[in-house]
Amino acid sequence: MKRSKSKSDAGIDQANENRLNLLMTFQEFKEVKSIDRTSMMRILEDVIQASLAKRYGPEARFSIIVNVDNGDLMIQRIREVIADGEMENEATQIELKDAIKIEADLEEGEECYETIHLTDFARREILTLRQNLINKILEYEKDNIFRKYEDKVGELVSGEVNQVWRKEILILDEDGVELILPASEQIPADRYKKGDTLIAVVQGVDVKKSTPVITISRTAPQFLERLMETEIPEIFDGLITIKNVVRVPGERAKVLVEAYDDRIDPVGACVGMKGSRIHSIVRELRNENIDIINYTENTSLLIARALNPAKITSIEIDEEFKNAKVYMKPDQVSLAIGKGGNNIRLASRLTGYEIDVYRDDEEYDEEDVYLDEFNDEFDQWVIDAFKAIGCDTAKGVLKLSREDLIQRTDLEEETVDEMIASIKKELDIE
Repeated sequence: MKRSKSKSDAGIDQANENRLNLLMTFQEFKEVKSIDRTSMMRILEDVIQASLAKRYGPEARFSIIVNVDNGDLMIQRIREVIADGEMENEATQIELKDAIKIEADLEEGEECYETIHLTDFARREILTLRQNLINKILEYEKDNIFRKYEDKVGELVSGEVNQVWRKEILILDEDGVELILPASEQIPADRYKKGDTLIAVVQGVDVKKSTPVITISRTAPQFLERLMETEIPEIFDGLITIKNVVRVPGERAKVLVEAYDDRIDPVGACVGMKGSRIHSIVRELRNENIDIINYTENTSLLIARALNPAKITSIEIDEEFKNAKVYMKPDQVSLAIGKGGNNIRLASRLTGYEIDVYRDDEEYDEEDVYLDEFNDEFDQWVIDAFKAIGCDTAKGVLKLSREDLIQRTDLEEETVDEMIASIKKELDIE
């Protein structure tokens, strides 16, 4: 004959089931979320304390001991022993007649420790406690992630590409934390697929709907700066300082460096033997052309270095308006301006001076005409498009073929043809 379960047996089963529920929670977050023991203990105690306060009142006192490793839990309610019939606060006091049932030798004025068992809680209370525990641990994890990455802003981070979308890429770091690389922060030549390893710099940490959102960047100047610190020991050790970094991501960058020791050549140290040090950085930046420039307090020399590879003839500086007029031979103008105007634009940003390039007067053909004189026929942006490729005079335009002008200025064929026709008419060329 099969014996039916007694009330005591059912209580034990319920206790075991409740203990199992909590144990699964402990192990799940202790192992998967990598929460340290001290933090886990504190969270558990806080959650259990809140549950007990709801059951026994906010003034009630408890001693809570949790063993995270095996799920053992010991809760003791603490109350002051008072004389029979003098009860004033049930949450904090217990009459002597009731106290001696718990511990026979207790006396008035002492503290009574009563053990609270999980069997005293209803199943719904246990489930609520478990859910609160999960929520608290998730909240702790989010706060931990926020604090961790808030301190990492401006530092390099690597991870594995998890998802690739049109507007952004989702990356997981070594701890499984999600990082976002927006399309605007990707180098134009970047091409990633799921499973690839990606390195970037932490740009910022925001909170959206109580969840930390970590944004990373491969286009920020700090990305190049951190890569140089990694690859060049002198920068990492502080022997060489990076004064400024400006970039057109994937195209060109200029880095201003200074060595505090006169025996160190900062440019040579950064480039390395046969470009060995800078090569890996260039490869990571998708063949971005990197100019390393030695800092000097001589403004004229600094601007001349910033316009590398162009060579200047002379320079006029207006310190009040932070403007520099640079004169150079005609064959150097296009080098100074660079592809799409990148070189001169980066030089201006690097030095903090607005730089205007002019042909050396000694080289100027008196029969030639500056393009700016055609501003009554063409919009200034059209003239600027020609000047951006080094064609700042009429004869300078005619030196290039029609096809080159169309390709390099990125103007409509009709606009280029109109400019050529106007120049030939001005110069009386058939």
